[in-house]
Amino acid sequence: MTGHTDIRIGTLAPAKPEYLQQVVGHGFESFELNWWKYVAVDNLKQTAEDCLRVLDGTGAVVSSIGVYGNPLIDKKTAKDWARLIDACQHFKCNVVCGFAGRIVDKPIPESMKAFKKVFGPLARRAADKGVKIAFENCDMGGTWTHGDWNIAHAPNAWEMMFNEIPAKNVGLEWEPCHQMNSLVDPLPQLRQWVDRIFHIHGKDATINWEMLRTYGIRSGKPWVHHRTPGFGDTNWTDVISILRMGKYQGSIDIEGWHDPVYRGDLEMTGQVHALNYLKRCRGGDFVENPK
Repeated sequence: MTGHTDIRIGTLAPAKPEYLQQVVGHGFESFELNWWKYVAVDNLKQTAEDCLRVLDGTGAVVSSIGVYGNPLIDKKTAKDWARLIDACQHFKCNVVCGFAGRIVDKPIPESMKAFKKVFGPLARRAADKGVKIAFENCDMGGTWTHGDWNIAHAPNAWEMMFNEIPAKNVGLEWEPCHQMNSLVDPLPQLRQWVDRIFHIHGKDATINWEMLRTYGIRSGKPWVHHRTPGFGDTNWTDVISILRMGKYQGSIDIEGWHDPVYRGDLEMTGQVHALNYLKRCRGGDFVENPK
């Protein structure tokens, strides 16, 4: 593959070679390999070798590796962040993703001391190895005042975090969906923060404006749905244009398993539709210029 290697289109996947074997043939160009809460393997070097063996010859790469727990209160998750930072070299990637964590049910500013204590050393460890740390922007049902998982879901929180740890290798794993869930217009935000974005999740949202205007946000009626790209409200042509103008080098990896329609037996149908849609938004097939 040439011409589009600045922004690859891939998907999230468990770090299991048998899963990669089943899906790599659909044309995914990259994979974020991830674990929930804890890294569930002892030998990350062997896991990397097994996964890369499946990808060998396909042109696909591992874009990033991630663990999604609460490292501010769970020492095992924090240790797994360190393990993944050390293991990046084996996966031939340089980005580790996950939640920033949170002191449970405290306002976001009250997590900053713990955030600096945990991620200050991790940021230095990562910098020494040429690795970037990318915090997902998912609120996990939290707000500014309460929550269980993640402080990195609002721009004013990002500013506080980056003031606590002003390291150039600490940034964001961004997607429009989570911002739309907060009624944020994602495109101006992307333009503002593109320099701090190290990985993109391919996930969108659909806002039911009629429901919202009629009942508001506290009625208990659903007014927004997470969507697979190509089925939501975001113009991904604009997303990719902003990324390219901002010199972004990395992947957009589809985060499936959330769409209310393309799920169950239609899950991979939706993901492959998103893959092809995002490739079109990227400009379609690469065409070489005349010599």
